[in-house]
Amino acid sequence: MHNSRMKSRSLSSGQKAKPLDSVSDALNRPLHDLRISLLDQCNFRCPYCMPEDKFHSKYEFLKKQQRLTYDEIIRVATAACDLGVSKIRLTGGEPLLDKKICDLIERLAELPGIEDLALTTNGMLLTPVAADLAKAGLHRVTVSLDSIDKSIFRAMSGGRGNLEKVMAGITAANEAGLGPIKINVVVQKGVNDHAIMDLLEYFRGSGTIVRLIEFMDVGNKNGWRMNQVVPSRVLLDEIQERWPVSAIGKNYPGEVARRYKYLDGEGEIGFISSVTEPFCGDCSRARLSADGVLYTCLFANQGTDLRESLRNGADDDELRDILSSIWLQRADRYSELRSPDLAEHHVLKKVEMYRIGG
Repeated sequence: MHNSRMKSRSLSSGQKAKPLDSVSDALNRPLHDLRISLLDQCNFRCPYCMPEDKFHSKYEFLKKQQRLTYDEIIRVATAACDLGVSKIRLTGGEPLLDKKICDLIERLAELPGIEDLALTTNGMLLTPVAADLAKAGLHRVTVSLDSIDKSIFRAMSGGRGNLEKVMAGITAANEAGLGPIKINVVVQKGVNDHAIMDLLEYFRGSGTIVRLIEFMDVGNKNGWRMNQVVPSRVLLDEIQERWPVSAIGKNYPGEVARRYKYLDGEGEIGFISSVTEPFCGDCSRARLSADGVLYTCLFANQGTDLRESLRNGADDDELRDILSSIWLQRADRYSELRSPDLAEHHVLKKVEMYRIGG
């Protein structure tokens, strides 16, 4: 940044930074959240994200020089903070495959205005680094865990997951203060829907928040079909019969999960219902892929290449202007426009989830 801007951003203890020039898109949605994919590789092969038959041993993932460097990530994140971003989430692929991730977290945690710095992981590599993540400045962790049934979990991780290691990782993250832990569960009809109640029972009263996610038509390689979706309202009815719940408000503007609390005081659960109950109207998220493409929708079919600008000498003001222009023109609302017929055929070419996180 220019020195004048650096001075304007300096804060005394306890002050909150304000964006230099916050922006809202064509539908009046502000830019509050930035999701950063560190790499496109993963140690799982979940069929709904990276099916083994397509992401096999000969599949060519991004090479190191194709991925953004930490310096480049910090430059984009800084520009985003200047435009109103206060929440950053690190994703993948599997972000913990990046062995130096704590160095990046330390730098992101120092950015003025960041109120929430989180990470989404499958949990397999979490135990040995949980304390270091917290020490570096990470606030909280979300773990993708589709079942606590060993055979179901094994199948849904593409035969690569170890349930004991994931559960140990959740414990380690809690002990490191990276909570409340959130558990993301992708629910698929005939795959894990019959075991959801067992998972909820396991985490009830633990302080861990389970979020049930409708199987979404992200990308084009997961064989998505509408008849594989279990509507959130069906799950809610089933839960209500066993443990009465009531709706509670959002934690923050733009939160995608619909929250419910158990009436017996044993915590809360959430539903992310992009297919049957779209929430595009509140979406405040931008997504940065590992190779530097900025996407303004999880279901986008194109994005804006920031890596080229970064490596061709764009200064901080130019970078900020690029981000501002992208967001001001944004009018994405894929889930609201999705028709049953179109969804059934899953015909639009879209960016794969492993490139931009969930």
